[in-house]
Amino acid sequence: MDEYGNGKVIKPPIEAIGYGKVFKPSSALRNKYWFIAIVSVLSVYVITAGAFFGIFYLVHMFNSDLLQYASWFNLLWAPVNMWFWMIGLAVLVPTFILIPIYLNRFEYSVRGESGESLPEIYVRKGLVDITEKHVPLRAITNIASRTGPFDRLFGIGNVEIHTAGYSGGPYEGGKPEEKIEGIVFYQELRDFILSEMRKLKGSYTMTTEVLTIPDGSVEEVTLATLRDMRELLRRIDDKLDRRDI
Repeated sequence: MDEYGNGKVIKPPIEAIGYGKVFKPSSALRNKYWFIAIVSVLSVYVITAGAFFGIFYLVHMFNSDLLQYASWFNLLWAPVNMWFWMIGLAVLVPTFILIPIYLNRFEYSVRGESGESLPEIYVRKGLVDITEKHVPLRAITNIASRTGPFDRLFGIGNVEIHTAGYSGGPYEGGKPEEKIEGIVFYQELRDFILSEMRKLKGSYTMTTEVLTIPDGSVEEVTLATLRDMRELLRRIDDKLDRRDI
């Protein structure tokens, strides 16, 4: 399997992920969005055609002249049908072009304790407005895998990361801090993140279990998180200084 998650083998490259190797969504995510775009246009077409036929059927009920009814119907439906598909293609063609470009900008990585950097999840998204987010493993409160009907159709899934900064967990309808989407090995990736979280000292309430620790550890977790933030800011300052040089 390649770094994009394509192929028949779904076991994730745990060693590579542990050292923070960047991976991207599967190409099935692109196919999923293409499929949704086509289904959406066809659904609007069916609704439009149904409304058009329904209106003319009501008109025909009050007008017994079938030939006049058919003449008016053909006269009006032809331009409506033509303009619908012209607008539909004007929407579909750019969508089909932009979706692969947009998804190609997605980058994920999970840096575990086996790597040299801080244990964290890195997510990069965006085409024009690019967002890069670092979520420390110490800050994660819940982690869950989620698959919708279209995801199951294309054999992919999502890993949702919840932190204390966002209200609610995955079962309370809370918004996730970040989402790793369109991954073939989403269950294995979720388990890997959980295993890396268990290596850290602290208390985490997760979707699968609750880990308990001695009294007074909440303050230790807070101090550890602040140290991680300070270290992250220091690394950013170092990068900025090197750019200035």
